[in-house]
Amino acid sequence: ARLNPPAAPDYARGDALPPARNQAMNWLARREYSRAELAEKLATREYSSVDIEAALDGLIADNLVCDERFAEAFIAARIRKGQGPVRIRMELKKRGVNSDTIRHHLDGAGREWNDLAREVRQRKFGGAVPVEYKEKARQMRFLEYRGFTSEHIRAALGDEFD
Repeated sequence: ARLNPPAAPDYARGDALPPARNQAMNWLARREYSRAELAEKLATREYSSVDIEAALDGLIADNLVCDERFAEAFIAARIRKGQGPVRIRMELKKRGVNSDTIRHHLDGAGREWNDLAREVRQRKFGGAVPVEYKEKARQMRFLEYRGFTSEHIRAALGDEFD
């Protein structure tokens, strides 16, 4: 008698999801995650590395996890919050997104960073450009913390700042 190999799970039919995959899908239902973030979160729940890799490979194959899509959504959200490219790049690296993906999406964000820096400064401090050094320094520190480069900060504070 010939043994039939076990059939692949049919989740639509009601087969149970592997616990690691099920947990990851619960997190993904709330927001996008990078592969590295999900791996780290699953590891803290003490799933085996084999289960984690299998779950993540399956989620990627089903297009439920995509670092490209995560980076795009993350960048858009941070731009809406008024954050600059330096801070966004740092946060994406921390979340395990590779440098090429970050560069591609940050450069293609369709955003003029000088304009964003100017908007963020005006929202926080009002329209008038400061004349006193102490106030300029305070606004510069604020914009630097937000992730803008010195070029963006100079543009936000006006050309006479040089």
